[in-house]
Amino acid sequence: MPQQEARPGEGGLHARVLAELGPAIASGEYPPGTVLRIDELEQRYGVSRTVVREAVRVLEAMHLVETRRRVGITVRRTEEWNVFDPAVIRWRLAGPDRPRQLRSLTMLRTAVEPVAAGLAAVAADPGQCGSLTALAAEMAAAGRAGDLREYLVHDVAFHRVVLEASGNEMFARLGDVVAEVLTGRTEHHVMFSAPDPAAVTLHVQVAEAVRARDAEVAERLMREICVGALRELDILAP
Repeated sequence: MPQQEARPGEGGLHARVLAELGPAIASGEYPPGTVLRIDELEQRYGVSRTVVREAVRVLEAMHLVETRRRVGITVRRTEEWNVFDPAVIRWRLAGPDRPRQLRSLTMLRTAVEPVAAGLAAVAADPGQCGSLTALAAEMAAAGRAGDLREYLVHDVAFHRVVLEASGNEMFARLGDVVAEVLTGRTEHHVMFSAPDPAAVTLHVQVAEAVRARDAEVAERLMREICVGALRELDILAP
């Protein structure tokens, strides 16, 4: 049977299906082993077969599902998911397993970001050093104003620069992962109502250590930031 041509507006429909079906799988609403049928999904979401197939292709790329002839679309085991995909992280943080996911991701940060900060103190170029200083200052200003949304923007940018400035391409690729963790904490209110002044100060000091080319101090200070985030989780998402 020939594949249907996409109709105008189906790109938005595909995104809508993905935005509903992805979180449903990630949250466990459809447990591993669940078989989904294309025709059932067509009816459920009121879209064409082409739209459903496009959404399924995206989920397959994330390793959330696999399609088998004469079987259908099967939800894969959690261990097989691409847990580093930013969308998968976002969907899991929106579900009931949020505390465990935040802890797992924050532990990943604790293992990687201090080392990245130490490397950045050696490898960062003058532009990156300047960016870290400016972003830390913006974080401090947003913190004093109690503006969590503005603080988040600069916080995400700060950690992206640290990872990129490390000179390690694998660390740099974790920028989206860290961004989703920081965004998830804010959007799901798993942080204090105002930025911790001690954490803000540590970001300023990391920027100073990187500019001073002090790798040991930069690594130690970034570890304090990550350990502090774990302590917050102990209080807010035990």
